[in-house]
Amino acid sequence: MAQPRSPVTRLSFDASDRPEAQEARALLAARYGDVPHDEAEVIVALGGDGFMLETLHASLACGKPIYGMNRGSVGFLMNEYEADNLLERINAAERAVIHPLSMIAIDERGATHSALAINEVSLLRQTRQTAKLRISIDDKVRMAELFCDGVMVATPAGSTAYNLSAHGPIIPIDGKVLALTPISAFRPRRWRGALLSQDARVCIEVLEAEKRSVSAVADNFEVRDVVEVRITEDRTRQLTMMFDAGRSLEERMLAEQFSA
Repeated sequence: MAQPRSPVTRLSFDASDRPEAQEARALLAARYGDVPHDEAEVIVALGGDGFMLETLHASLACGKPIYGMNRGSVGFLMNEYEADNLLERINAAERAVIHPLSMIAIDERGATHSALAINEVSLLRQTRQTAKLRISIDDKVRMAELFCDGVMVATPAGSTAYNLSAHGPIIPIDGKVLALTPISAFRPRRWRGALLSQDARVCIEVLEAEKRSVSAVADNFEVRDVVEVRITEDRTRQLTMMFDAGRSLEERMLAEQFSA
């Protein structure tokens, strides 16, 4: 049986550059104290979903749980902002553990680039020319040619972001699968993507790269003129997000599937 956690008392506040986020940071830091990351038990992120993504990337090194409050525009990954009873909310919060994707991209010069993605790894055409891609899963070619604007591999946490906008599936946070989703597939036109095991090794090769140039993007890290991209889930790394009781990430993702 898991031992009960000691109450959280030490917080570190990070805020986006939006005025409302900076104002909230000053107010909360004065009320609850603000310690450095390495002394904090929880990092409180104040902003929108984009800032939450930045904070999660920054926390990969320290491994501290992140509790977000919405002081931005899009706040699917954030809790509602309220200055009162913050410690009580954090101590009652539910935790969601996520794992990032590892991207290894090889460009046309033969250079290798590595990055981690919390939401998705996307391949996108760079010019007016349609991208032409070959997709292999676990060293077996599953699609010899895909003509498209691009394709992505999304984590469960990222399945409600770019993946959903591209008509990919919403994945339960504990679903143990990844979404492989095309972006404006032209041929085969009716291909809607696939669900892959979390252990799948995805390799995407760029065909005719000299005239159909493609970039690879791991969240906000971009590599131009790639010829091959390998994607796996990195189970050796984990990130913890905290959500108010009754408003867990799992509940939000389920509710999103029934929204109008």
